[in-house]
Amino acid sequence: MNRRSAAALAALAVALLTATDASAAASGRRRARRPAAPPSLVWHVETVDGRVLDSKDSDVSINPASVVKVATSWWALERLGPDHRFTTAFAARGTIDRARGLLRGDLIVRGSGDPDFQAENAFLVAQALNGLGVRRVSGSVVVDGTFWMGWENGSQGMNPDPAKRATLMATRLRQALDVRRWTRGTRRAWGEFALRNTLPRMPVPSVEILGGARFERAPSGAATVLFEHRSKTLAETLRRFNAFSNNDIERVASSIGSPTELSVLLADRLVTGGSPVRIETASGLGENRLSPRQIVAMLRGFRAAATGAGLDIEQLLPVAGCDPGTVTGAFPRLASPPFATSLVAKTGTLTSTDGGVTVLAGFLNTGEGEVVFCVAAPHAAGRIHLARRSEESFVVDLLQRRGGAMPRSCAPPMGAPDTGASIVTATIAGQGGAVSISGR
Repeated sequence: MNRRSAAALAALAVALLTATDASAAASGRRRARRPAAPPSLVWHVETVDGRVLDSKDSDVSINPASVVKVATSWWALERLGPDHRFTTAFAARGTIDRARGLLRGDLIVRGSGDPDFQAENAFLVAQALNGLGVRRVSGSVVVDGTFWMGWENGSQGMNPDPAKRATLMATRLRQALDVRRWTRGTRRAWGEFALRNTLPRMPVPSVEILGGARFERAPSGAATVLFEHRSKTLAETLRRFNAFSNNDIERVASSIGSPTELSVLLADRLVTGGSPVRIETASGLGENRLSPRQIVAMLRGFRAAATGAGLDIEQLLPVAGCDPGTVTGAFPRLASPPFATSLVAKTGTLTSTDGGVTVLAGFLNTGEGEVVFCVAAPHAAGRIHLARRSEESFVVDLLQRRGGAMPRSCAPPMGAPDTGASIVTATIAGQGGAVSISGR
């Protein structure tokens, strides 16, 4: 090897070593990068009689996210009452040929805004139709604009075209009524329904709709009411929506009024101070505004309304360690011993709106008495998990400073959509048919 070749190899070796050292240094810098810090918290804590125990930035407006559902529940409880049931009328626009098991004409569905009508409820309807001798409908299933079925994720998933939205609801009902159109999920729902109601898995209740599904704003023509489907009570409906933080609680609100009306109601009842109340949606989607202090006042007002209606707060909001849903799922430490069942609360989470936020607000049983609190992490986008762990630690510290956790009673297990629902029949003209069906 000549001197020129040797020099070139030496230069190459130096270059490779330099590049390796630089890469290693960069890798070391990446490894040494500090982990993301959890977002700063704001909070407000009071005794049940209103004495402030602890507070930080409690009058700062934040996005309460799904904690708005507490306001919606309060509103619905006062306007409709805890025992309110949504009714859906099923009528025959035509005649029933019992010998052929045929409704010659259309099956008309007139809703009243039942917010939790699911496949299980359609099974009750199919059973009722079969009991009246109807296994096929020659015409269509026709729904009005107040019949809803299945989930939409609130205003985020709602079709803004009323006709298209209603047609989708009619299509879902047709699919759930006809075993030939069942999906895997529908079959699973039927298996659970049959087991829960101690029914044989076969025969399956089924009604074939030959003429498709459609929407009529106000179904016209002579129609004979066959029966009504009555939902579970409003209290049970609200509990399900709050436990799973379902945004379709907006359907409950739509039968009462607009979000603007809810905003005015809260502004009248809560001390606004320098934090004006703003409610844009009844679910907490979008850019709503409340302060932690106002959220605590809202919780207290909601509980007073529940007590006035003869309900414990545990019958409307989930208990950590008792109920499924977001409280137990997002705050597992609070749902486990020694803290389990001390907390009844509502969660709120927005991953990106307003820079992201996570909120926990509710009632906490401690050795020194019950407290009402709200703790929130604004600007938590990308750090939701860290924020929840910080909120969880805040609540644990609060419990430990006040004599530890004290258990509360769990409400009975939450039922399925058909639990507590029923079919109330009308007399078929000239035939006197009747059938009684209810979910368990």
